[in-house]
Amino acid sequence: MAYALDGELTSLFSMIPEGTTLDYRTARQGAAEMVSLLPQYDPPHPLDIRDVMVPGPDGAPEVPVRLYVPSAADSPLPALVYIHGGGFFMGSRDMDDGHASRIAAEVGAVVVSVEYRLAPEHPFPAGLEDCYAALAWVAKSASELGIDPDRLAVGGESAGGGLAAACALLARDRGGPALCFQYLEYPEIDDRLATASMLAYEDTPLWNKPAAEISWDYYLGAGKRGTADVSPYAAPARAEDLSGLPPAFVSACQFDPLRDEDIAYAQRLAQANVPTELVLYPGTVHGSKLVREAAISRRMNADVIAALRRGLHSRG
Repeated sequence: MAYALDGELTSLFSMIPEGTTLDYRTARQGAAEMVSLLPQYDPPHPLDIRDVMVPGPDGAPEVPVRLYVPSAADSPLPALVYIHGGGFFMGSRDMDDGHASRIAAEVGAVVVSVEYRLAPEHPFPAGLEDCYAALAWVAKSASELGIDPDRLAVGGESAGGGLAAACALLARDRGGPALCFQYLEYPEIDDRLATASMLAYEDTPLWNKPAAEISWDYYLGAGKRGTADVSPYAAPARAEDLSGLPPAFVSACQFDPLRDEDIAYAQRLAQANVPTELVLYPGTVHGSKLVREAAISRRMNADVIAALRRGLHSRG
């Protein structure tokens, strides 16, 4: 199918690695190689960046996290627990190092990037519980980290956005940590794969319905996606009650199979009286921001930074 993509995004096709996500090892290598070709982010202000091991969920190994701390800022600072994307089976804190640095430097916040366990070796709930353990550690260590515990948020892109939405649900249902904001950038949140956009976009670049099928099969285990047994903490679109969740920024891309599930989730958050901002970007596909020089990509990054500034620095 032909898609009316933003003209500046045509270089995206040449960046896409050959191969298929059926082989998760090959997919991981291809994604890492693609990201390695991108220009590095040079923060306008110095950052103190260090790797830390934090307590894992009960009976599980420690969770590696990377801290990004604006070195010249006065504490206490707001904080974002950031969760990388990659369809639950790809990605790493290294691959999203530039984006985490940008948020820390331009928002003026401590960013804690989580290296959670990946599927299919570690299916649900392993990765989610790692992210929640990191969130709990940040809240518990707020004073030591120079963080304002009343300005703690969670967020991420794609599968990371889905995990962030799930962490917000867990935090509400487990009685904490208290969150002031959730940042959900084109989140992957519905295993049922039945929306109009999911059914239509079989061959979109970077992410499409076949990729989504593989992703959920890796994350949930073969034969489980779309069944009645899937937890709303795995697929937040299944959550029946969205009340009491923190304010949200949700974005969606026009030619993304995830588009309609993201729009629907934002609508349901608003209907549950959760302050919600939804932005839909024309002419874009999932992962469009890889073409960093495109005007629409710069706009998407600017919108994230602005939303996080409002969400993390506002005390109203």
